Amino acid sequence: MLKNYEHIEELLIDATKEQLYEKLIAQLNKDFTLANIEESFSQELKPDELKTELHEIVYRLIQEKFAEYLNLLYIMDVSEAKIKALDGSDMLQLSENVVLLMLKREWQKVWFKNKL
Repeated sequence: MLKNYEHIEELLIDATKEQLYEKLIAQLNKDFTLANIEESFSQELKPDELKTELHEIVYRLIQEKFAEYLNLLYIMDVSEAKIKALDGSDMLQLSENVVLLMLKREWQKVWFKNKL
């Protein structure tokens, strides 16, 4: 059963426990490539490093390349309603919340591919 994660760390711990962490990184890389964003994540990244790097990238995209950010959300199939429901008053907090939504969606894809 897929959990509804409240924290990025919890999701990454489960991905590691289920030995699907590398596939999660691969899914992120695939969707970044499809969105024409020239960032990628090494399979060697530790979960806390992935969280930090992804957060920095999303923060930069929101600030500097908003169209690319929206395209990435579309490619990943992150819920538009959930994005709109986020509080945008603090850009750092907003980008962290967006990262959680992205990882939840990517995890959902990886989990289903490997469980069904």
